[in-house]
Amino acid sequence: MILAAGKGTRMRPLTLDTPKPLLPAAGKPLIVWHIEKLAAAGFQRVVINHSWLGDKLEAAIGHGDRWGIEIVWSREPELLETGGGLYKALPLLGDNPFLVVNGDVFTDLDFTALTLPDGKLAHLVLVDNPSHNTNGDFALQGGNVSRGEFGQGSEGEQLTFSGVSVLSPALLADQNGGAFPLGPLLKDAASEGAISGQHHKGYWLDVGTPERLQTLEQDLLNGLAS
Repeated sequence: MILAAGKGTRMRPLTLDTPKPLLPAAGKPLIVWHIEKLAAAGFQRVVINHSWLGDKLEAAIGHGDRWGIEIVWSREPELLETGGGLYKALPLLGDNPFLVVNGDVFTDLDFTALTLPDGKLAHLVLVDNPSHNTNGDFALQGGNVSRGEFGQGSEGEQLTFSGVSVLSPALLADQNGGAFPLGPLLKDAASEGAISGQHHKGYWLDVGTPERLQTLEQDLLNGLAS
């Protein structure tokens, strides 16, 4: 699943008339970079949620024919946040663990290498802390993820959640729908030892502002990202 329902407020004015996933980097919309990588990795079905300017996103992307995959749309009349968006899409995702990719990150991560270990509710890809999140989100030690909150005795390397994960539908099973964030569910599951993780040391960028979009543009043109 690609998460693409946000309004992109930090990207304004670029997103006043264009959904953020369609903003171009090196001549290609951000979401197309993801779709191409997922198709190349062997994924045959991709669910994409949308809300803000969603009709434009659907019109531009279609149903996946040009990439040889099936794209299914999960439409949100009102923003449901990350957790709510995933919960609404569960009937489209099926009963097995599924890959989740934030639509506004860029990475050279090998999607084919991601799995969910037995007994875990989530597997998170973590990265070095960027300048806009210096304290990190979680702690990683020996492949296990803990809450990683400073001052609470968390052991391991403090890292930032990349926005890429493999989730079990069971993580969301006790929810009742509506709008809710994913973060607290992940924190609770981490406290229970139910989350595994890995440290990705390759290219990763949160493309959340016009300045970072320009950084990605230059990195792609200079061969630093792909």
